Amino acid sequence: MLSIKDITVRLGGRAILDGASATLPQGGKIGLIGRNGAGKSTLVKAIIGEIEPDGGSVDMPRRARLGYIAQEAPNGTRTPFEAVLEADVERTALLAEAETCADPDRLGDLHERLIAIDAYAAPARAARILVGLGFDEEMQSQPLDSFSGGWKMRVALAALLFSQPDVLLLDEPSNHLDLEATLWLENFLQSYPATLLVISHERDLLNSVVDHILHLQAGKLTLYPGTYDSFERQRAERVAQATAARANQDAQRKKLADYVSRNSARASTAKQAQSRAKMLARMQPIAAMAEDPSLSFDFPSPDELRPPLVTLDLAAVGYAEDAPILRRLNLRIDPEDRIALLGRNGNGKTTLARLLARQLEPMEGSLSYSPRIRIGYFTQYQVEELPADSTPLELMTRAMVGKAPLVVRGQLGRFGFSGDRALAATRTLSGGERARLALALVTRDAPHMLILDEPTNHLDVDAREALVQALNQFEGAVILVSHDRHMVELAADRLVLVDNGTAVDYDGSMADYIDFVLGRNQPKASKADRQGGTPRKSGLAREQLKALQRKVTEAETRMGKVQKQLAELDTALADPSAVKGELKGVAIGELGRRHAAATKDLAAAEQVWMEASEAVEAVMGPRA
Repeated sequence: MLSIKDITVRLGGRAILDGASATLPQGGKIGLIGRNGAGKSTLVKAIIGEIEPDGGSVDMPRRARLGYIAQEAPNGTRTPFEAVLEADVERTALLAEAETCADPDRLGDLHERLIAIDAYAAPARAARILVGLGFDEEMQSQPLDSFSGGWKMRVALAALLFSQPDVLLLDEPSNHLDLEATLWLENFLQSYPATLLVISHERDLLNSVVDHILHLQAGKLTLYPGTYDSFERQRAERVAQATAARANQDAQRKKLADYVSRNSARASTAKQAQSRAKMLARMQPIAAMAEDPSLSFDFPSPDELRPPLVTLDLAAVGYAEDAPILRRLNLRIDPEDRIALLGRNGNGKTTLARLLARQLEPMEGSLSYSPRIRIGYFTQYQVEELPADSTPLELMTRAMVGKAPLVVRGQLGRFGFSGDRALAATRTLSGGERARLALALVTRDAPHMLILDEPTNHLDVDAREALVQALNQFEGAVILVSHDRHMVELAADRLVLVDNGTAVDYDGSMADYIDFVLGRNQPKASKADRQGGTPRKSGLAREQLKALQRKVTEAETRMGKVQKQLAELDTALADPSAVKGELKGVAIGELGRRHAAATKDLAAAEQVWMEASEAVEAVMGPRA
């Protein structure tokens, strides 16, 4: 077991950890949570010995192996596959010694130990982990230096998981992952055979993986049994909720109940209404937060506009002439719409968001806006590019030219920047504070439509809950792009799937979409399948089936590679100044041409995949 005894750590004269103590159960899966800046990463650094505490100690079994991802991403000419295999230090050392060992007795001992640690199955296990984190076979054999920083961190995570330490420490492991890889990671961690301590603000991950919550607050640690939802219930019992927090949640309940009552009888929205009803039934009291300014989100209310706000009619959009990324876009957005854009990375969610935000013009069809519409568009680039030496008050004053100081201060106060916080240099703000400042800036004109592209990346769990409540109270339309399933489920009434070069309303709930991604709830197998696999085929048919299945696999690999290229190009086109690596310095026109070519490649690969899949079904024969 891991024992934390009266740990005290002071930084800059302030006690980050103040006599913190906890005993983690051996083999337990513990979620370490706390507000941004509470000291979670500091605690982990004390556990791994990176910093020396001012008092107290961390005790664990003498021979226990501790695993933690270093801040530096792996690089060099090694491949991801080689880097992951090298993470098993004992296996690597034994194999190296066996190659040069001339002593028969020692060689026998070496091979006996290699068998004991299952060394010869390691390559297959390494490949499975890399595939789960998004690396196809071709990507596994490319040099590390050919990958972006985010993909290198995936390699670091894969290496850590492969090494299977006795105590596994993970700090926001889903930060660089998409939805598919996050779901795989959750399944992997659920069956992890040793002790796990994970820092995460992903509510779904904490609910599906952990069996204890370690809460860090005011320098102290408290261990709660159960998942995050269980922790919330226990914490709510200890802390009396403030009146304002109760009022906010009541409003959220009323909104959900109203949606259920209005949409249960409609076939097109019945599934989402059922999903909202389940959410309403399991909604738990949230912790008191009313007096915490770092949880403040209060979007200004826009003046009323008649619907529709936006209408797309057979529109097409892209970056290169005659090469649209999305076509046949038919979409109507009304003042109170809450829309979440779903789809794999590289499919065009950000492109559609930029079209709606008036950063791109349609290539075909029509796009019409309400004449007086104001739009607020939030992206992560705005958070990262805030001037380091400016204060929130200076930035808001420049953005709200001609407005009275009281009005400027009022907009900052809506987002928790009152008093001295409005005068702090941006470089001293936490990631969550910078995100709130960016939101304050994009909503300064009380927009009628708010477009949010991954708004939760820098927010802790409580701040995400506060943002959900603020969105539910906002009186304008919301377009949301997020991998935070909890936020999508609570803040979106309508789902739009961006896929196959267009965007259409998704007929189902977020739970249905997750099942779709994971391939669950597929049609039941026929009787022949249940009794012994596929029906018997002739030798010719079996060979034909194998060839077609190889073709399907090759097409899937190609699709994955092109989707990665499209995601990188989307990022480069959205913000050329932030581009690194191979695409740095490439002209915008060339980026557009590459995007057009990759889009065509993806369409061709998808066509091959569809034809081969249909051919497989034809060879397999009809199912009962």
